[in-house]
Amino acid sequence: MSGERSASAVFGRWVLAERDGAAVILQDHYVIVEDGLIQEVTPQRPAGLEVYALEHALVLPGLINAHNHCGSSILFRGITEDRSSSEASGELIYRLLMPLGDLAVETLSDDEMAAVMELGLLEIIKGGTTTLFEIYRPGQVKTFEAAARMGLRFYGGPYVFSTAKTNFSQGRITYEVRGDETLDLDWLRELHARYDGAAEGRLHVAIAPHGCDTCGPELLRAVRALADELGCLITIHLSQSEPERAVVRERYGVSPEQYLADCGLLGPDLIVAHCVYSEDADLALLRESDTTVVSCPRTFARSGLMAPFGRFTAKGIRTVVGTDGYNMDIVTELRAAGYASKLFAGDSGAATAWDLVAAATTSGAEALRRPDLGRIAPGARADLTVIDMDRPNIQPVGEPIKTFVWNATAADVAAVVVDGEFLVRDGRFQRADEDAIVRAGTAATHKVWDAAISQGILTAEDLGWQAD
Repeated sequence: MSGERSASAVFGRWVLAERDGAAVILQDHYVIVEDGLIQEVTPQRPAGLEVYALEHALVLPGLINAHNHCGSSILFRGITEDRSSSEASGELIYRLLMPLGDLAVETLSDDEMAAVMELGLLEIIKGGTTTLFEIYRPGQVKTFEAAARMGLRFYGGPYVFSTAKTNFSQGRITYEVRGDETLDLDWLRELHARYDGAAEGRLHVAIAPHGCDTCGPELLRAVRALADELGCLITIHLSQSEPERAVVRERYGVSPEQYLADCGLLGPDLIVAHCVYSEDADLALLRESDTTVVSCPRTFARSGLMAPFGRFTAKGIRTVVGTDGYNMDIVTELRAAGYASKLFAGDSGAATAWDLVAAATTSGAEALRRPDLGRIAPGARADLTVIDMDRPNIQPVGEPIKTFVWNATAADVAAVVVDGEFLVRDGRFQRADEDAIVRAGTAATHKVWDAAISQGILTAEDLGWQAD
């Protein structure tokens, strides 16, 4: 199956399939794949087909990671952790993350930036993700080419800002909104024409206004008009910090959620990230407009903040999960979403394993408006995540979905299949040399870190380097 689309099969001791519209576990079944589609799920071993079989495989619909920043994950690794709570409230985002990301675009060549992206995508794919929603800086021009080379199903949302440069002082964000040039979005039309539907339909272009505090109302209205014109998805960070909420209320007299409603952005084609500081009335706006929330609990947990997936689902909001460019293991992210939800609710029954898997499969597919994803059923795309359950951290297997969610990690991902092609087989990436990807991405990252030290964005101590 690697590198081709000929008919083949994947055997599962347990297969999370669909029967009469409901998710069910089928034991000892084969998923028959041909021409990038699932043809059949059957207990009969198919004659004459290559079969990928592990004795204790759990075969899942390909997992959907709905919010991520590959470049950020690689560039910030080992730098952003263990900082003070004051930084978690906005300073980290505006004084370190955004400037370091801008510096990467200024410092690296297109090929070096692509190397950073490929390192992140390698982690994403080996972690079990088959569909990724990636938000990136427009200067990262090789992002779509990198995703195409890696074979991932990929939704790319380049940032748009009213300004790319912000100031942050004493808990306040300030910037001067640029003029009409921010409303010229023809470059997005061109990007959409070039890449949407490319790589045999695996690439898709979305629009990603950065946030309510960095995008003025005229720009957001222009984004809505363009999304309607192109029929593409929109994603935005929402209520991710207290300073964001404060500056939006000061400027416009409303919450960030109401601001998006006033600009016409809310709706079923919008995916909003985080909502950590959203109030109940704000969440009602999201539910009523059929907007999707993507919860990324670990990126906030490391800052001492609660991002409870279960809070949003309890309000009736379609809720999905993303890794947010921090340790891009979607399997562990699902478990973290469960822990945060149980702690928030004070109820061990909150955010069950089945709820969490649905967030990364059926709910993720609904958010992307893709009924052909997130399901193992005839006619669905042949995207599969195969977990080797014959591991000491997983055996013995009781109920397989609960055993998977509460015990597995990315290291237990045995195979990743997209459109019927093995991207990962027996734990190894199939399309390129893993070691070469790691070396190239690491070298490019060190180049950015050196530049950040010379410009005072980082210190040697931030990286744990000892002065001579």
